[in-house]
Amino acid sequence: MYDVVVVGKANIDYLARGAELPRPGEGINGDDFQEACGGKGANQAVGAARLGARVALIARIGNDHRGSRVLAALKADGVDASQVTCDDTAHTGVALCQVDARGNKQILSAAGANARLTAAMVRNASPLLKSCKILLCQLGVPFEAFAEAVRIARSAGARVVLDPAPGFPLPQEILRELEVVRPNALEAQAMTGLAVVDKDTARAAAQHLVEHGAKAAAVQAGKDGDVLVWRGGETWLPRFEVQRVDVTGAGDAFASALASCLAMGDELPRAGRFASASAALATTRLGAQASLPTRAQVEALLARS
Repeated sequence: MYDVVVVGKANIDYLARGAELPRPGEGINGDDFQEACGGKGANQAVGAARLGARVALIARIGNDHRGSRVLAALKADGVDASQVTCDDTAHTGVALCQVDARGNKQILSAAGANARLTAAMVRNASPLLKSCKILLCQLGVPFEAFAEAVRIARSAGARVVLDPAPGFPLPQEILRELEVVRPNALEAQAMTGLAVVDKDTARAAAQHLVEHGAKAAAVQAGKDGDVLVWRGGETWLPRFEVQRVDVTGAGDAFASALASCLAMGDELPRAGRFASASAALATTRLGAQASLPTRAQVEALLARS
């Protein structure tokens, strides 16, 4: 039995930081560089494992040195990587990340083997999906693979948490299967057609997603925090005050913490606050996977806030 099974991307991240982000056509000098394991699927699997969940990842990597690094990192954090399969003709995914002095980011990815994850490969991993409490997904792998994972997990009674990156409108039959959907402001706009710029517009987008099928939605309200709406209630998750270094990985920290808490039986408001604290801590270090906190670190932030 797994607490969380993740279906998603596994990458190597190349991150550079400078005072400003370059404008189109501009080249500027930075002051820091990091090469590390990443990809939203792998990040969220590692994030959940560091919080004490029993985790497995379903993903596709290349048969190359980057893929070997991804596997080693997953195993080091206790993630079951038995269904992270190798592709002999596509490279392991890569992401080129740029971060400015205020922690803002921009990312360009090359999917590589991530784009080769198929519905058949997901069906081969059915024993994992049928033995989990929470299926945690993103939209960075082919839609057919994502939809098949949802179908199999739901048929066995698992609940589904979706981090809809990249954001695009989902069929209502998929939305109806989601326990929680957690878009950032841009993803929420892509999914609903509603511009999200503050708390009120985030609430409107969250309500739209719930009205169209999702049981709950947590929508990022700009720099202020998140609105968590469910059928019959809502709560506001203000941003924790920390010294931000890099927001890369904060969304992954939120999603993995939310999934872990739900798997362990927490109610939505408590799970949301824990997830918000986890996301805040992830902004205090450079990089994505490297910044994901442990349960003790999250509980310490909650205790002093």
